[in-house]
Amino acid sequence: MLGLQNSCIVLNAKAVNSDGGGGGVADGGKVHFKMLNPCADIGQQQVRGHQRIPSDTKEFHEATKRDALMRLKKDLDHLLETVEESRKTGVQKEMCGFEALYHRFLQEDGPSVEWDRIEKLPEEAVKDYSTLKLPQEAHIRDMLDKLVVVKLNGGLGTSMGCHGPKSVIPVRNDLTFLDMTVQQIEFLNKKYNANVPLVLMNSFNTDVDTEKVIRKYKGFQVQIYTFNQSCYPRISRDSLLPIAKDFDIENDIEAWYPPGHGDFYQSFQNSGLLRKFLEEGREYCFLSNIDNLGATVDIKILNRLIGDDRQGDKPIEFVMEVTDKTRADVKGGTLIHYENKLRLLEIAQVPKEHVDDFKSVKTFKFFNTNNIWARLESIERVLNAKTMNMEIIVNNKTLDNGIRVIQLETAVGAAMKCFDGGIGINVPRSRFLPVKKTSDLLLVMSNLYSLKYGSLVMSPQRMFPTTPLVKLGDNHFSKVKEFLSRFANIPDLIELDHLTVSGDVTFGRGVSLRGTVIIIANHGDRIDIPAGAILENKIVSGNMRILDH
Repeated sequence: MLGLQNSCIVLNAKAVNSDGGGGGVADGGKVHFKMLNPCADIGQQQVRGHQRIPSDTKEFHEATKRDALMRLKKDLDHLLETVEESRKTGVQKEMCGFEALYHRFLQEDGPSVEWDRIEKLPEEAVKDYSTLKLPQEAHIRDMLDKLVVVKLNGGLGTSMGCHGPKSVIPVRNDLTFLDMTVQQIEFLNKKYNANVPLVLMNSFNTDVDTEKVIRKYKGFQVQIYTFNQSCYPRISRDSLLPIAKDFDIENDIEAWYPPGHGDFYQSFQNSGLLRKFLEEGREYCFLSNIDNLGATVDIKILNRLIGDDRQGDKPIEFVMEVTDKTRADVKGGTLIHYENKLRLLEIAQVPKEHVDDFKSVKTFKFFNTNNIWARLESIERVLNAKTMNMEIIVNNKTLDNGIRVIQLETAVGAAMKCFDGGIGINVPRSRFLPVKKTSDLLLVMSNLYSLKYGSLVMSPQRMFPTTPLVKLGDNHFSKVKEFLSRFANIPDLIELDHLTVSGDVTFGRGVSLRGTVIIIANHGDRIDIPAGAILENKIVSGNMRILDH
């Protein structure tokens, strides 16, 4: 039997009353789940059973948690028996990670951040990008040869009505996210005669399709590596046990999930790539979402880490790129100073009574772009010391079959507090250009940007550095195919500030949108914006159709 003999979690629950009697629990009624050396042999540890405890007490809840962990271990043993021999070692490692995450989920009570203990960001905590220096040309190649570029490539394009990995959706001139990323890195490698590798972190959802797609880049001057993030079982919200019956993931794909991009660190190490790059003399990785078209390799930031602009003897272990918060970004994670360290604060961690404070642009000026620079040696040190401790995101979902499940996830930026010498860099907005919806796609396909070596560059004709705020109605514009069918070609957006479109609306060729434009077709009505129309600070509503006769 395979099982979890090399178990990740050890229960050390002592049910002893502080006054020496029975029925209570040490330390004011808290059962301790003590994590010993993860994946070490636990031998024959005995766990004392609990007595009948009133269901409204803390002791009852703690005993329930203890039972849940024991039952989970049993379920994982059964699941692991169904794994084919060739995959057993890798799957055991993944289940170690899952069990550790589950253990922390049971153990943690209350908010991860006490609001009153948040401190003001120190003066030097966030560097201004404008103060960074360009390196000497002669040093750039050496710096690039110490870099690894990692793209988070686990997402599907289903929310935009596309099949397969999101990274293969065409976004500009028939080029996909992946095409543009490869072009960017190839340009760097050719220009500086460097060898920057591209690493894709896939999920079980995107791995097979991505492997097929990357074959076409064989002749490019870019080495491409892939690895898979973990695949964890979804947990029933009622029983707190996995809903999967075996490890045949393809046949029961709804029972499994990729546990967020915070899983990068452990999966990167498990893949062997972390050690490989360290042995090659690589020093830093630059990690970002593949759908953030602004997240290109920045020579100035790299220079701050390992080049002419490096300051002090101690290396910077972790950099989070942040940018100025606007009203459109109030829900995005922000940087705070807490317990003498910089750390990421997400809205899910904020007590309800302080949500308005969190959203305040004055109180929290920056938000996280999820562009991360991390020192490879430091990642290995933190993982080996088992001090990687990211806040758990509990993601509640209801599956198509009605089963209510929990997904336990982590965010890659939340690891910041685990590193020494972390800083934020306040970067221009141009480094944050995510494409999450068709409203974002409209912007990147428009004349607001030109394409240069795989990178989008904002038009010099644009008077403001900020992008327009665009809201397109979900019913008619949310899927890429339908969105494209509503535009004869993409309108001129150079002078646009704000666009709202709702209802059955189409745009003719050569339309120009300027200032604030609101177009609302009521239910049952249709609005066709005629070819060549110039709409400046206009509200269009009702029913407008121009027909040929």
